[in-house]
Amino acid sequence: MYAILGAGGSVSNELVKLLAARNLPFRSVSRHAAPAPGAVENKSADLTNHEQTLEAVAGSEVVFLLVGLKYDHKLWANMWPRIIDNVVDACKRAGSRLIFFDNVYMYGKVRGAMTEETPYNPASKKGEVRAQIAKSIVNEWKSGELTAMIARAADFYGPDARNGLPTTMVFEPMSKGQKAMCLASDALPHSYTYVPDAAQALLTLAQAPAAWNQTWHLPTAPNPPTGREFIYAAADAMGRPPKYRVLSRTMVKLFGFVNPVVGEVYEMLYQNDSPYIFDTSKYARTFGFAGTPYAEGIRVTADSYRKTG
Repeated sequence: MYAILGAGGSVSNELVKLLAARNLPFRSVSRHAAPAPGAVENKSADLTNHEQTLEAVAGSEVVFLLVGLKYDHKLWANMWPRIIDNVVDACKRAGSRLIFFDNVYMYGKVRGAMTEETPYNPASKKGEVRAQIAKSIVNEWKSGELTAMIARAADFYGPDARNGLPTTMVFEPMSKGQKAMCLASDALPHSYTYVPDAAQALLTLAQAPAAWNQTWHLPTAPNPPTGREFIYAAADAMGRPPKYRVLSRTMVKLFGFVNPVVGEVYEMLYQNDSPYIFDTSKYARTFGFAGTPYAEGIRVTADSYRKTG
């Protein structure tokens, strides 16, 4: 049986569809349990609670850790290490294999493309937390006490990617007839992982015996568009004028004084003032899939926002 810890998010929702379509048994676990189509069990659990985590993992062969926390570096520093410790211990006791869905914050500002071999050099408080917890998981599999893997995605987009930046800054504003927004620069390439690709790759990796005890970058189309190109493609797909504004560092900092989430974005602007290239050639070589082309992913995402009538 599979266990999805952190059900209800964009990637987990897509993973649920895949598991249900293949009649694969799975348990859906979230802080406040909600029915997941096809689930053997829908369970509530606070993963900062050790006993509840043990119960959430018990009986599972593979655990997908897909938890998303509020975008707050202080909360991350407090909760992520506890969650990781609890989940790792629960997996050891249950004999479960662990897949941790991760981001790229631990790499910091990178010259050139980010690969699985890129050293950790965090440039933010949130990146420091991600580096700490990633190292702890790697150390566990190197010790031989846990079978695990880290599966990383770039910033993501897709028809159900509610928390993705393209959703909040491009597709949602355009769907309401408002200007889209772009952080820092519209002239730099920026990789985006298509959510359905991420979910499919997680399942593919889980079922590949040779994939364990490694870090994987999930398939993300090569040759990423610039901010301007992404917005123009979205506008064309949505039948909207390609109107947008570029938010400068100063503007983001000022907005951050009144909006804490924007304030948390400010320390991550290094991802937008230089090329952000996410290399997934390892996955492409191994599994023969390089990611959904941006034109197709943007079209499908735009269709999900298109208003009828």
